[in-house]
Amino acid sequence: MTPQDALAALEQLGDPEKAVEMAAYHKVARRYLGVPNATLDAHAMEWRRTLPLADRLSLAQGLWDTDVFEARIAAAKLLTQARIRPDDTPAWDMIQSWVPNFDSWAIADAVCSAGSRRLIADPTRLDMVEAWTTSDHMWTQRAALVMTLPWTKQAHAKPAELEARERVLDWAVSYIENPEWFIQKAIASWLRDLSKRDPERVQAFLELHGEKMSKFARTEAQRLLKPA
Repeated sequence: MTPQDALAALEQLGDPEKAVEMAAYHKVARRYLGVPNATLDAHAMEWRRTLPLADRLSLAQGLWDTDVFEARIAAAKLLTQARIRPDDTPAWDMIQSWVPNFDSWAIADAVCSAGSRRLIADPTRLDMVEAWTTSDHMWTQRAALVMTLPWTKQAHAKPAELEARERVLDWAVSYIENPEWFIQKAIASWLRDLSKRDPERVQAFLELHGEKMSKFARTEAQRLLKPA
């Protein structure tokens, strides 16, 4: 399966009218095919099932390089799985190389979903993610929070997981006065999701830093908290 073959398969499934709607919605100048996300899921699942890892990596990079919206989403989905064997560096290195190219929340979130699996597989990779927090690229800064969302979901977090959680919360503090909507939304989403497992920690964060957050972000972060 070459990137050209894969793109041709996706093109045949496109809807020109839907593509126009998607372009207007995402507001980023690139080619859109109008392929539903569920269809991309099905194709990526089949490619993951049938292709060796080396071929999948090659296909993912080739699809990414087209800069076609659905191709980039499919590239991310090709690398979205809990276990990749061997999980040494190629998939993670590829994901990292894509982060500076982020310019769309949908593409960024798809890649972050793949990246989060690689972080859970090897939490020492958080050291690399920490460097993103000081980037001049807003989407790279945002990725540090979106890709670490799994650390909000551990109901009975172990000490190492709690330490990682606190580390990410420190990153959130460093973003707190950043007025970018997507940054404020990322902070809010991290806190909101954490409030399902550790409402006391989220409440403490908001008491210390909530006044510096945007009104929208503060409201979203505490949306699931019970009134005092």
